[in-house]
Amino acid sequence: MPSLRCGSKASRAKLLQATFASQRKIAEVTQKLGAVRIGKDAVSRIAGRLDAELSAFRNRRLEMSYPYLYLDATYLKVNWGSHVGDLALLVVIGVNAQGFREVLAVESAAGEKKEAYRNLLKGLMERGLTGVQLVISDDHESIKASVQIELPSARWQRCIVHFERNILCHVPAADMTEVAGDLKGIFAVHRRESADALVAAFIERYGKRFVKAVGVLKNGLANALTFLSFPSGHHRLLRTTNGLERLFGEVKRRTRVVGIFPNERSAANLCTAVILRVTEEWALKRYLDIEPLNAMNEASEGKN
Repeated sequence: MPSLRCGSKASRAKLLQATFASQRKIAEVTQKLGAVRIGKDAVSRIAGRLDAELSAFRNRRLEMSYPYLYLDATYLKVNWGSHVGDLALLVVIGVNAQGFREVLAVESAAGEKKEAYRNLLKGLMERGLTGVQLVISDDHESIKASVQIELPSARWQRCIVHFERNILCHVPAADMTEVAGDLKGIFAVHRRESADALVAAFIERYGKRFVKAVGVLKNGLANALTFLSFPSGHHRLLRTTNGLERLFGEVKRRTRVVGIFPNERSAANLCTAVILRVTEEWALKRYLDIEPLNAMNEASEGKN
């Protein structure tokens, strides 16, 4: 896939069109996922028509560096022949050296296992993935282990939305609003010193009332504050996997009429096509200004 190096909106739009030369075909077949439930044979035929286009997408070279990666999975119902079960759809979004988001990979796996994420990352590296500095995900051991093995120089950010939910599940409903407000304050700051001060106040206030909640906070705090080591202008976009969650919501909404997918291939192909349709405007809008990160890296290299 050509890298998004063009400066103007017009040139980036042209590049997007060249990258997905069969975008009209993808649009045509995904539009069949309309308001009427369709049969398994129709789903299989539609998925088959996408094979060549999506194969090119999945095997394209990654020509730029990607300092930020977002990883997560959503689940689909698939007919495995003898039974209906879950299929994990693993998705990787990268922010490239120009500050634009790209869908780098959409892969299916029978289970959200360590090997699946490790193979996903290995495949990205074989296609040219470089420059990863931070990986943002939920607290999945399989993701963390895979990142440590395949991207040892990258840091890991735990999604604070999921982290806050894990903490609040140990808080009574009557106190939820109060505690949630104090938690959000911790993750809204831009300096580690400020966060530490708010954490100390939180522990002082709730340490005896909500012992388990405070224990969860202490155990996961370091990984939930990794974003503070990066430019402050990026913090809001590095703290969570909300972008992926919204994308998964669109996938579920647009494929709901399918119900149970007839097989793994049809699920992966149709969902990938939907994802590409939903995200095609990303090439026209810069996600973040990457220059502060470049300046930070240069300053760090200068000190060394």
